[in-house]
Amino acid sequence: MSIASPFSLSVVAITILALLGMPIGLSMIAGSALYLFLVGADMGIVAEQFLNGMYSNYVILAVPLFILAAEFMNVGSMTERLLDFCNVLVGRFRGGLAQINIVQSIIFAGMSGSAIADAAGSGRMMQKMMTRDGRYTPSYAAALTAVTSVVGPIIPPSIPMILYALMSDASIGYLFIAGTVPGLLMSALQMLQVAIDARRGNFPVEDPVPMREIPRITIRAFPALMMPVVLLGCIYTGITTPTEAAAIAAAYALVISVVIYRSISVKDFYASLYTSAKSSASIGMLIAGALVFNYVVTIENIPDAIRVLLTDMELTPTGFLILVNVILLLLGCVLEGTAILLIIVPVFIPTAQALGIDLVHFGVVVVVNIMLGLVTPPYGLLLFIMTNIAGCPVRDIIRDALPFIVWMVICLIIITFVPETVLWLPRLFGYQG
Repeated sequence: MSIASPFSLSVVAITILALLGMPIGLSMIAGSALYLFLVGADMGIVAEQFLNGMYSNYVILAVPLFILAAEFMNVGSMTERLLDFCNVLVGRFRGGLAQINIVQSIIFAGMSGSAIADAAGSGRMMQKMMTRDGRYTPSYAAALTAVTSVVGPIIPPSIPMILYALMSDASIGYLFIAGTVPGLLMSALQMLQVAIDARRGNFPVEDPVPMREIPRITIRAFPALMMPVVLLGCIYTGITTPTEAAAIAAAYALVISVVIYRSISVKDFYASLYTSAKSSASIGMLIAGALVFNYVVTIENIPDAIRVLLTDMELTPTGFLILVNVILLLLGCVLEGTAILLIIVPVFIPTAQALGIDLVHFGVVVVVNIMLGLVTPPYGLLLFIMTNIAGCPVRDIIRDALPFIVWMVICLIIITFVPETVLWLPRLFGYQG
């Protein structure tokens, strides 16, 4: 491919605009428009086809609805009540508050589908609780919150899995089920590391919850605890599609917060809508840019060219998965995860299919890789979010996060080379892949 070819110039334009600070979604749209102009494509037809594809894609609607559900949870008292319940479960152990951080991430994973929502919502509260009276250092609390938030999009529901399904036509329902075991495995390994740190660092033991208080705390948290049950029950029983379930999740979070907990004011309601709209617009622009650029990539037959190249390398399915893991882990250090998912991953999907790799298994491997990118330096987005929340240097957070990152990589290796850890549960629900 010539360095002066339309596609090369398009890629250069996208790169330069992104480096100059333009949002990656707008950069992709501008670079793709340059390509279409240079090849003499009819811009009107391209725009019409693109918009029709966006507005007729029912799956995309689930993204803003899950974001809205997470916002209703954060502005209400659902977070506080769930943290009290987590304290009942693991608070009495040494390092119990750190273990609570992990358990609350597992519970919130069944509600929001977004790592950033978990870190910015319940993670902010956990940071305050862990650093109160000097129980834990700010950097350790921030590192733990960052790595536990990663579990959110692995355990269902999951916004990244919705986007992967958009790119691959894999079943969203089976993708959601497939993420359960890997997410719980990752959380178990995190809890093991906390137990090791607690013994080494003599972490504090929280005051045990009196037995007489446990029923009251459980009852207070019960409506919030039922949210994942309602959400996932609607999906897996076939009552609703994942998109409809996302709408139910948002409505459920609002009703519980307003009617039962009475913790959302009109001002809070407006703030939730405003914040959700901004986040949804940002993701929507990124999806739009990715779809336009993927159209360009398709015209250039890039996926077929890469498939032929990898076929010529005579890679086995295992070799291909190793190569994809290495590429995605390296890209995760420097690129935003959604951009990788929408731009890079579609190029690998035809090769994965040609090698007979199950697309549900491949999707979970991809999502775990991308979640790892949120906590790997130098770009890890969650690291910077927690730096702002904790007010400590990012290098200290990275230092404390490294042992957890090692366990997460071990989890990635397990699910890559032992597909049954991913596919066992979906097959119990009737998956034939």
